Amino acid sequence: MDTMTLWHITGWQFAALAFAALLVGFSKTAVSGANTVSLAIFAAVLPARASTGVLLPLLIAGDVLAVLTYRRHAHWPTLWRLFPAVAAGVVVGTVFLMWADDGAVRTSIGAILLMMAAVTVWRRRAAETEPDPDAVVTRGGRIKARSYGVLGGFTTMVANAGGPVMSLYLLSAGFRKLGFLGTSAFFFLIVNVSKVPFSAGLGLIDGNSLFLDAALVAFVVPGALIGKWAVNRINQRLFEQLVIAATVVGGVQLLLP
Repeated sequence: MDTMTLWHITGWQFAALAFAALLVGFSKTAVSGANTVSLAIFAAVLPARASTGVLLPLLIAGDVLAVLTYRRHAHWPTLWRLFPAVAAGVVVGTVFLMWADDGAVRTSIGAILLMMAAVTVWRRRAAETEPDPDAVVTRGGRIKARSYGVLGGFTTMVANAGGPVMSLYLLSAGFRKLGFLGTSAFFFLIVNVSKVPFSAGLGLIDGNSLFLDAALVAFVVPGALIGKWAVNRINQRLFEQLVIAATVVGGVQLLLP
């Protein structure tokens, strides 16, 4: 039995999933948050809950490529401050998935993404952001890191949609392009790998989902290569605008019926 028969998908639907997988690679090495479009495509072609289990290994493949590309630019003090709050968010998200249906998952994540995008735009217009990532050591910075960390852990667990939340946090902390990509690469590799036991325990990752992943993972690599080529041709202001725009698009798609 082939992959398309196993999942009852057509050739056009598989092509849509392949494009979404390519976009996963692109988002990991260029515009973080763009994979919310991938999330929406997977949720449209596959059952929403099942789509999160199929997408997770593809995200991990993209994370590995991103770490290999930007490993020298990670800001580890920021990462260590985020991880405890993210762990709490993952636990809350796991409990939420135990009772939430597809509609509740999509609506909750979509609303959170739009809210965070609005807050980020408002903050950036109201005042200049702190250009030094070490600003997270202040009391206000620690509170902000914990808040975004919990939201990021929750959204990444229930719908693999933590990218936009953490993108908005790193933008608000004043990270430049390469520091942004290096820090988010290590962050999501560690977080996504840690989610695997939870997702497997919930039945979201199984032999059938991994079979589909095996057919789609080859599309992640060219997406990452395209992203690596494109990121050097995008200026900082456009980069930030694209991240916010991708967040809004992903949030709206999740709220649509």
